[in-house]
Amino acid sequence: MDNLFVYLEIENGKVEDVSLELLTKGRALANQLNCKLEAVAIGSELSKVGEQVFQYGVDVLHLFDDARLYPYTSLPHTSILVNLFKQEKPQIALMGATSIGRDLGPRVSSALFSGLTADCTSLEIGDHEEKKANKTYSNLLYQIRPAFGGNIVATIINPDNRPQMATVREGVMKKEIFDPNYSGETKTHSIKDYVSEEDFVVSVIERHMEASKVNIKGAPIIVAGGYGMGSKDGFDLLFDLAHTIGAEVGASRAAVDAGFCEHARQIGQTGVTVRPKLYIACGISGQIQHIAGMQESSLIIAINNDPNAPINAIADYVITGDVEAIIPKMIKYYKKNSK
Repeated sequence: MDNLFVYLEIENGKVEDVSLELLTKGRALANQLNCKLEAVAIGSELSKVGEQVFQYGVDVLHLFDDARLYPYTSLPHTSILVNLFKQEKPQIALMGATSIGRDLGPRVSSALFSGLTADCTSLEIGDHEEKKANKTYSNLLYQIRPAFGGNIVATIINPDNRPQMATVREGVMKKEIFDPNYSGETKTHSIKDYVSEEDFVVSVIERHMEASKVNIKGAPIIVAGGYGMGSKDGFDLLFDLAHTIGAEVGASRAAVDAGFCEHARQIGQTGVTVRPKLYIACGISGQIQHIAGMQESSLIIAINNDPNAPINAIADYVITGDVEAIIPKMIKYYKKNSK
């Protein structure tokens, strides 16, 4: 009762990173609320899920293990969560803002009349005063997300209905082990108590998954370009530099909107959040929407012809000049000194 629940996405027996990130954040929120952190695993052959998640501070792991539950289909997973939440009455329920979470979250929240905030980039606990109704609410979940195309950041609350539900983007929260020796309780549930046979009317006959060709989130070095790169040809320079130093190429929203680079490489509030060891920002002014997606990089180098560009304020090193002249020199000197 009144605990915090995280839905685990599981692929081939492995808990996805977005779920582990949510467990890390969930543990911190649960500590603030003085409640338990509970996780829900739905799928097949889940015997090793516990050893993956308990170290993230999970107090209770709910297992729903049945061959028909993997791969994911909408109806049985929805029925399980709806009936489990009616039984356990969590105050908060979190899941990833993935293709699964975007399908599952609205179905569950609609069935429970609870509401849902999608694509959150931050979660906090706080109070709220409703002056017209003369009410004060304590320990609400602040569900924070970009709105109006990323031009503002909205804080959304759900004062009255439960659970407070949110989906969270992958990569915006850190994945950190809470305690390697943490021990929680495992509850194995009977599927027939939660799912009707009619929910299994859809079965997956054949499944094809194509791995992403861009691994920008896990890259230790990122060379990112903004609108200041001028064109696709300008981005070819970035790809040359990235190839030389073993990096991935990223882009600001302005560069993606201009067609200089593909959307899969977009970094920021409306793109991917990254934490590389080295981030080289080329021709990026540094609007707050972009900075939100890369400010936790270990080392930031800004290359810009504007000495007053906002990104310079968070950069460890600033190179003022034209990127078209500076990047070829970087490639030349790197090759010269790496022989």
